[in-house]
Amino acid sequence: MKRSTTPSFVLELPLAVAPGQERILLGRFEAARRLYNAVLGEALRRQRLMREARAWHKARALKDKKERAATFRKLGADYGFTSSALSSFGTECKNAAGWRGRLGAHETQKVSERAFAAVEAFGFGVRGKPRFKGKNRPLHSIEAKSNAAGIRWKAATGCLEWNGLILAAQLAAEGKDRWQQEALARKTKFCRLVWRNLRGRRRWYIQLLQAGTSPRKHEIATGTVGLDVGPSCVAIVAEGAAALVGFCPTITQPWQEVRRLQRALDRSRRATNPHCFGPDGTWKKGTRQSVFSARYRNLKTRIAEAERRLASERKRSHGELANAILSHGTVVQSEALSCRAFQRRFGRSVKVKAPGLFLQILRRKAESAGGEVRDLNTRTLKMSQYDHPTGQYRKKPLSERWHLLGDESAIVQRDIYSAFLARCVIDNRHHPSHIREMWAAAEPLLRQARWCRPQPASGKAKALPTVKPSERVACRRKPAIDHSPDAVAATREPGNPDGSAFRTPYL
Repeated sequence: MKRSTTPSFVLELPLAVAPGQERILLGRFEAARRLYNAVLGEALRRQRLMREARAWHKARALKDKKERAATFRKLGADYGFTSSALSSFGTECKNAAGWRGRLGAHETQKVSERAFAAVEAFGFGVRGKPRFKGKNRPLHSIEAKSNAAGIRWKAATGCLEWNGLILAAQLAAEGKDRWQQEALARKTKFCRLVWRNLRGRRRWYIQLLQAGTSPRKHEIATGTVGLDVGPSCVAIVAEGAAALVGFCPTITQPWQEVRRLQRALDRSRRATNPHCFGPDGTWKKGTRQSVFSARYRNLKTRIAEAERRLASERKRSHGELANAILSHGTVVQSEALSCRAFQRRFGRSVKVKAPGLFLQILRRKAESAGGEVRDLNTRTLKMSQYDHPTGQYRKKPLSERWHLLGDESAIVQRDIYSAFLARCVIDNRHHPSHIREMWAAAEPLLRQARWCRPQPASGKAKALPTVKPSERVACRRKPAIDHSPDAVAATREPGNPDGSAFRTPYL
């Protein structure tokens, strides 16, 4: 069954699951795990046989791309390495195991397709070799192919139905969440059942794939926004706003606490598994940990819960910042950056702030709003080196945070100036006349926000101020859906005394 290419969004709802219902769900997830392992092993076997064939090596030597792709498709069909062939194999395994009461036809096909997709990505070199799912690494989700059979969402009752099992969703009260009400009114394409561990307990959720685009909570402005993304902060320049904002200001990584838990975890492992360590205290190659004490499991749960809470808050903070940016424009221009390079150079900061996740969220939200995130050529544009009055490039050390314009008319904060240049780029090129026109309009705003200052008469480097990124962004947006006021958000984010969209720290 081919999926439609119409836009869709995800609506996640918590489920009320009784202990007896949870036992049934765990049994079905265990059957899905074993089915996934069976299909995965068969897919790897068929892929290995296909790669050992002479026709495979001949196809690799073909120069014509269309002919080579057609030859690979024929080889896949001959050796049964296709999605439909492995789905049929999964159905045979399910029927032979007697799991008709646990897994339906749709769930079986989706589990088989999931295993085939993992092996196919491995064959293309996109991902590593897929691993089998063990009891310590189980499946966390099962989905259907449509909302007509298998896992189904009943909008009339607000319940999930799956082969005689009925689970009620925990919906917001009438009139409390207008976004949820409008999202539920859309057509449901298919459902996905998910479970997670929260605070040491298993929680169940249903994810509804709804047709159309996500309802908007706030109005989206049209315009172009320039960004300069760093490992821990981002510079933003729009038509009426400029700010240097730190990522995730509400997150403080508990390095010492996590380190203490990891050391306690290591002591517990060494005490219960002495056969895994040599006389010098190093791990013996080839041995496996066989004893997992209750203290060991408790420590692992505490570490996982700490990281889960940080990841959840990180995602929320990035989404809030992305919404604030899109309120000034849906076309976002930023240099194409390598997040792996950030990880190598600023590992601890990137672990906490996650700039790559922010760009993913911003790109998804911009496309959903009808805009886009344009990746600018870093090597040709050289935002941090370019000077628009002279049109020349000059390398600067990373410690030099302020840029002196070539005509010596002013000094501009380095990241803010790079974001301004990114906003002015047209067709991946600098246009000096266009930049001068944009600078004449942006300079008063930057001077008011203290990101731009007159050049001191002495010209000494110590006269350059030191700027820290602001910790909060307050964005005044008119709600597109009538929402009740959020008392927690009102307490967390004070009003902006200047009336600008971004809170900019004054020096």
